[in-house]
Amino acid sequence: MHIPAFEKVVAFHGHSCPGLALGFRVTEAAMRRLLVGRAVDEDLVAVIENNSCAVDAIQAMAGCTFGKGNLVFLDHGKQVYTFFRRSDGEGVRVAVGWKEPTEGEVDKAIWQRYMAGDRDSEVTATVNRCKKARTEAILQASEGGLLIFSEPQVEMPLPAKLHATLLCSACGEKVMASRAVQEGTTVRCIPCDRVKKSKMQN
Repeated sequence: MHIPAFEKVVAFHGHSCPGLALGFRVTEAAMRRLLVGRAVDEDLVAVIENNSCAVDAIQAMAGCTFGKGNLVFLDHGKQVYTFFRRSDGEGVRVAVGWKEPTEGEVDKAIWQRYMAGDRDSEVTATVNRCKKARTEAILQASEGGLLIFSEPQVEMPLPAKLHATLLCSACGEKVMASRAVQEGTTVRCIPCDRVKKSKMQN
């Protein structure tokens, strides 16, 4: 039912996987609820709480990207995504509530081997089979059994701003003024400032 649209997301991401399928379903549902299409500029904003494969689906489908300033990353490690319609501030929070199908003891053992770095052909084949089954289950799941919708719990991010560019006094490289560390006329980028502080502590 979602196959043609999902294939376009797969082409963007590079491969099909459960995380990408979750991002696909999340974005599809959020855009439908907010009655919006793919963002041309910053008209749609996404606040993401993880850096998983799901985020590539959001970028491909919703047009929310770091470069445009309408993709904001909160490193919470949660499967939670909040979308805002910039025109009126309307938003929706989407959390993944899907429960994965129970796997047999053999598959669980194979997954543990894979997570430990084992790339034996048997292990890889089993993991790929499990991933494919999970992906198909996510694409076919009912929206109610997959996602939990609620009001946003974060503020809508401010529109992206242009900032002056400065030169770091230490390395000579360009740095955004809003990220530069300034002491009088001395300007340092964050890495150079860390080096200076580290030397001062030693």
